[in-house]
Amino acid sequence: MGFINRFILPKTVDFDQALQAQAGIMFTTLEDLYQASKNDDLSALSRISLHAEKARTMKSNNMKQLLDVFITPYDKESIYRLITQLDWITLSIKHFSLETTAYHIDSIQQFEPVIKQLVDMAKLLKQGINQLGAKNPKAIAPKSALINDHYDDVVTHCAELVAQLLQQKDCKQIISHRDLLAQLKDIAMRIFVSAYTLEDMAIKIT
Repeated sequence: MGFINRFILPKTVDFDQALQAQAGIMFTTLEDLYQASKNDDLSALSRISLHAEKARTMKSNNMKQLLDVFITPYDKESIYRLITQLDWITLSIKHFSLETTAYHIDSIQQFEPVIKQLVDMAKLLKQGINQLGAKNPKAIAPKSALINDHYDDVVTHCAELVAQLLQQKDCKQIISHRDLLAQLKDIAMRIFVSAYTLEDMAIKIT
């Protein structure tokens, strides 16, 4: 049987586990950002680069397995989209950290409410990915709906913060903080898109 599995049967990969691991490191990276904002401790941002590097390795491994395997539990294109979108989320978190350093931002505590919304979105996405193997789209759909609501809240909150910025006279602060808010919106958008890809995957396997 070992000979048959190794040389005759098509190679199979546990993509449920692979996607769950990638979603897990994405969530951890976002939690790093949240802790930095909640505790007003920018030193916590140093962990983001380490976790982002680990996330990129996972993404590369998942892509390699997707290219090598013949049989997959889900549509190959859908798996590809989710792998790349999870990678984009982590990369966008890293970019926020890089911009914070480049702009010499002293504190990101004012962004804590928005980042908390992102953490809630990412947690729902992670839970949905963990449930994907159950092949029950009805369990995933409510999470996608909540992510949609959170996304709307993030965009609204960011718009309000930009409006407050425009009342100030410090052009440097206006530009730098507006860029950071745009990066947070980008993270939210990528979580939002990932949620609908996940829901599409769940529907296709029922």
